[in-house]
Amino acid sequence: MYRGDAERAAVTPMPRAPLYSKRADEILSRAAITHPHTLYAQLREHTPIARIGDSGFHTVATWPHIEEVLGREDDFSANLTGVLYLGDSGEPACFELPQSGSATVIATADDPRHAVHRTLLQPAFLAAQIKAMEPLLRSWASATLAPLTSEGGGDFTALAEQVPARAVAHLLGLPQEDMPLHRQWAMMGGDILAGKITSERLIYLAEQTTQMATYLAAQLDAVPNHIDAGAHSPILYSLAKAIAQETISREEAVGIAIVLFGAGGESTSALIGSALYRLAGNTELAEQLRRKPALIPLFIEEVIRLEPPFNFHYRTVRRACTLGGFDLVPGDRLMLLWAAANRDGARFVDPDTLRLDRRHSRQHLSFGRGMHFCIGAGLARLEAKIIVETVLTDPRRLELMTTPKPVYADSIFVRRFEQLPLRFAD
Repeated sequence: MYRGDAERAAVTPMPRAPLYSKRADEILSRAAITHPHTLYAQLREHTPIARIGDSGFHTVATWPHIEEVLGREDDFSANLTGVLYLGDSGEPACFELPQSGSATVIATADDPRHAVHRTLLQPAFLAAQIKAMEPLLRSWASATLAPLTSEGGGDFTALAEQVPARAVAHLLGLPQEDMPLHRQWAMMGGDILAGKITSERLIYLAEQTTQMATYLAAQLDAVPNHIDAGAHSPILYSLAKAIAQETISREEAVGIAIVLFGAGGESTSALIGSALYRLAGNTELAEQLRRKPALIPLFIEEVIRLEPPFNFHYRTVRRACTLGGFDLVPGDRLMLLWAAANRDGARFVDPDTLRLDRRHSRQHLSFGRGMHFCIGAGLARLEAKIIVETVLTDPRRLELMTTPKPVYADSIFVRRFEQLPLRFAD
């Protein structure tokens, strides 16, 4: 609890239900998806904990409240039991998700299973391991950028999507010749959380998820029994070894691999797209980074803060409790708005401004906090840095095209471009 909560409690002794907010309902609108930060600022200022219709979901928009939720694991579970979506009635509703071993892994698992999964993956994401991937990442970035450079521009989602998809496949130990499938699967990871899911899309996602699970299970089964998985081995080898030792189930192993596709592919693609968009919209900034490449990591960090790849994550209320002076009941669901907290003026100076001189630049919530801090954060930062460096090797200005316009994915969850037309100008 922070001081504001204590002051409210002194005035209002009895907790109360989270306030309904028409603003919170607007989170599902196309306008808010394209330009979310006006809505987030209104929620932060007027209703920091807001009820979304009768859906059972509540937005949490301020840094102190989100930080408090992350520290109260006994009250709030990371298990993904349902997602907010626009129901057939046109009102916000909950789409209940089936619970299975493959669905409750890593980011959506609680301890002790979360600790087991993270321990298995940790060696692959050590700083030395990520650094060793740099030559590969640079070669992929150069190869993907080459046609865009020669043609004077184009849709830069190719660059934003292909490098992260290749990186995830490489870490897992998947054959690179299956890259088209890997890219497709990596970019659909957040679709179920988009908030605009249709019955037709649900059928498609179910089919694709089944295909992906079958493919990954076959890759796991193909891991030779005699290979001893070590720090330099593909993740699939570590998962296969863990199955053999009965540390995890086969279902959990497949689920972990599926989550890595979305978390490592789509989120990094979103970050890269946001970074390129910022560069194209600010020639002076691009020139500053070209002159002083040492500033690029600071630029990347500010992009991560200002435009989190994932706007929020869910938490489910485990037991009757209060948050910010409001009553919550078991089964209520919270949307922790990283993108709102990262622009909280109580936490950041000039919160809406990209500043290359910001102190403690990594002190944001875009990668989560605590035990669920993103295990692949270091890799995402490196991929984005390499792509920005590669783009800036071209002396021409990077500009937004007049037509067509950039288009964001129609998702309340992921902040990713589906179309990012940019050009190089002399």
